[in-house]
Formats: sequence, structure tokens, C-alpha cells
Amino acid sequence: KIEVSRGEVIAIVGSTGAGKSQLLYDIEKLAQRDTKSKRQILVNDQVPDRNWRFNPERKLIASLAQTMNFLTDMSVGDFLKLHLESRGKKGDEGLIKEVIQEANEITGEPISSEMNLLNLSGGQSRALMISDVANISVSPIILIDEIENAGIKKEKAIQILLEEGKIVLIVTHDPSLALNSDRRIVVKNGGIVDMIKTTSKEKNIAEYLNWIEGYNLDVREKIRKGEKIETVDIYCRPAKPNDDYKLAISN
Repeated sequence: KIEVSRGEVIAIVGSTGAGKSQLLYDIEKLAQRDTKSKRQILVNDQVPDRNWRFNPERKLIASLAQTMNFLTDMSVGDFLKLHLESRGKKGDEGLIKEVIQEANEITGEPISSEMNLLNLSGGQSRALMISDVANISVSPIILIDEIENAGIKKEKAIQILLEEGKIVLIVTHDPSLALNSDRRIVVKNGGIVDMIKTTSKEKNIAEYLNWIEGYNLDVREKIRKGEKIETVDIYCRPAKPNDDYKLAISN
């Protein structure tokens, strides 16, 4: 039995085909031994209400897939207004600006309210949805599948979600993400084989990996803007340091 509480970041790790996506699926569906794995997911030590499982308006869990592209022909601003209205927050222009601003803190490709959703890149789409679920969605539990493949500032994305008090579970192959998490679930042959609490030494290693990642992102953005890379400045800077829900996952 594994318990996950509000404000925690949990990494789900394992080799390709180990069963990480199945675990994510079970959590998203709040499985009651009715999936292939026969797992049971409890919320606050109780079997979840059927509305939490099957009513889209009351779902506790928001999921962000590996690849994300919008299919709706509308502007970013209109999309956010529509989502706000569906959550009973009609006319909150300040919140729309906040969502776009935080999305721009995650992606190196600027997003504006006038941009068409269909023209957003994969990274812009992922950044917008992360900021959206952090600020507009009422779901307290966020599942993310391989955020490292999105071309975004992943540590900043996690920080934004945590500031809103979310439970964050991430399937990842990225060592810095895994070591920055509070704990990591190890999956093998379809089952959970271990739960590892991140040590202070591992956090220090993650800080160094974060710096390397940040430097790579800076250079990448300069190259994308057509700038020449004539010098390499290497210096180490340390990383900046609703209701409660608790999940219980049983194999």
C-alpha cells in the first residue's frame, strides 16, 4: 500500500514496458480491481464516489499526455474564457492573464491570448495546459506522462502545480525529475516493486543536473533565435528552492 498526499511530487520510474502507463491509467480511472492490473485506488482511505470516477465535472484527476495538440479552431483567450465559464468563473480576465503569463514562464516560445490554438507548438500546448490545470481546473491530482519530452522548463512547471497545492505524479525517464521528486515508485513486470524516498545527496545531484538542463535550454533558445554562440559562460547557480486528498494504491 502506497499513500500519496497533497503537495507531494511522486516520480514513477521503470524500464520501457515495465507497466508505468498502466499504473497511470489505474490512478486516472480510480481503479477498483476492475482493470488489467487488478489494483485498487482509495481516496482518503475510502472507495471513491462514482461521480469522482465517471462524472467529468467532478473528476478528481487531470491527466496530461506525452503529446498534446489542440483540435479546436479558436484563440487562446477564447479557450480559457470557455474553460472559466465551465467552472463558474465567468469574466475573470485577471485569471486568464495569469494563466498565459505562467505558461510563458514554462515555455521559451511566447504565447499570447490572440494566438490560434491550432498554431501552437507541442511545447506551447503543454505549457498552456499545465498552467490551465494549475489555475483553472478544480482537480487536485495531476498525472503527467513524460514531461521531459515537451521541450519546456519542466522544473518550473512542477513548481507552478505545487504552488496550487496539487498532488503531482509523473512518469519519467529523466534523472533530474526523478531525483527532484519527494519519492519515486519503481515499476517492474507490471507491478510496484519499491518506493524510494529521495535523499539529501540525491537532491544535491538533482540540483547540478538542473543547472546543466537550464544551460542547455538557454543555448537552445539562442540558436533558435538565430544567434551565434561565441562564448560559453559556465557557472553554477542553485535552483530556487481546496481540500486535502490522499491516494492509496494497492497492488
